[in-house]
Amino acid sequence: MFTSDFRWAKPTALMLCASMLAACGLPGVGPSKNQVFAGSVQREGDAFIVAVDDRVTRTTAVVPALGFSETLINASLQGADLIRPGDTLGLTIWENVDDGLLAGEASNATALESVQVDGSGFIFVPYAGRIKAAGNTPEAIRRIITNKLEDQTPDPQVEVRRTAGDGATVSILGSAGTQGVFPITRPTRTLATMLASAGGVGTAAEIAQITLTRGNHSETIWFEDLYEKPELDVALRDGDRILVQADQRAFTALGAAGAQTQLTFDSRTLSMVEALAQLGGLSATTADPTGVFVFRNEPPEISNAVLGRSDLVGAQRLIYVLDLTEPNGLFVARDFLIRDGDTIYVTEAPIVQWNRTIAAITGTLGSASGLADAATGGTLTE
Repeated sequence: MFTSDFRWAKPTALMLCASMLAACGLPGVGPSKNQVFAGSVQREGDAFIVAVDDRVTRTTAVVPALGFSETLINASLQGADLIRPGDTLGLTIWENVDDGLLAGEASNATALESVQVDGSGFIFVPYAGRIKAAGNTPEAIRRIITNKLEDQTPDPQVEVRRTAGDGATVSILGSAGTQGVFPITRPTRTLATMLASAGGVGTAAEIAQITLTRGNHSETIWFEDLYEKPELDVALRDGDRILVQADQRAFTALGAAGAQTQLTFDSRTLSMVEALAQLGGLSATTADPTGVFVFRNEPPEISNAVLGRSDLVGAQRLIYVLDLTEPNGLFVARDFLIRDGDTIYVTEAPIVQWNRTIAAITGTLGSASGLADAATGGTLTE
């Protein structure tokens, strides 16, 4: 006959499996909504959790301010034929006397060929001395030499020409139509005309940025603003560097969104609705529309404004939560702006976690039942 010593073996095995599932976390895309809330400052965590409403969307609506300084905007147009160190000049000087300072008896004209501008930007002209040439046009140099010679010889006539050298140039890099070194000519003395001569920009205009570097200082504008705000079409200078590139801002998406990835901004401002659209929306089978989170490090001025405080110092960890099922949920999401470095996290719906738990238990029942049957299956006789 069968002994009754093992009649509790199968229930015991089932309870053991359930206990093991409860003790061990089930697989998932990330923390549940309750687990996110558990990390809040209100529950002794290190992040502030903020429900997004109209006030929060207004307080956090910060768009990068790009533009040129007054120094660049107020710079005057530069001549297209400025002399640079290393250029070679040709000078011809006429004197209105038979026996002049420079001219011989047979001619009243003196030609000085291959006068090179030294590394400091100067040239030497007999009887006129050392003259600053770099940064001046040939016409300006002509006037300087004439002024220096007219006290020594009557009515001198001077001609100055560049015989070798590139003159003033700028470098264009990045996503321009054509990259390279371009001379500053009379038609291309401003930023817009120089970009046009290089074939424009090779990226989408709405996210294209133009960075102008002069010396060690760089400033950036939106490409579209260059044509909407004429004052940004600044005068160029020799040695300027122009970088054309797409907006580098990006956000990361995790959880039950349409995709788990990092994406760059596709417009100058990006709302939560637009960011979710870039991701393909929420997952129709797993997402919880009441648990859409944005993780962000906020500067203290915004953190204090959002939380209604004034004592916070330094960047603060804020977790914004949106409930898309609220009557105005989509309106709020449409107005809430995503910023560079944000992490969007969409939690799974509770039913998904429940189904996963049930599947894990029922999948384990076979093993548990087998163990119980093995324990009670023997025919033990007294």
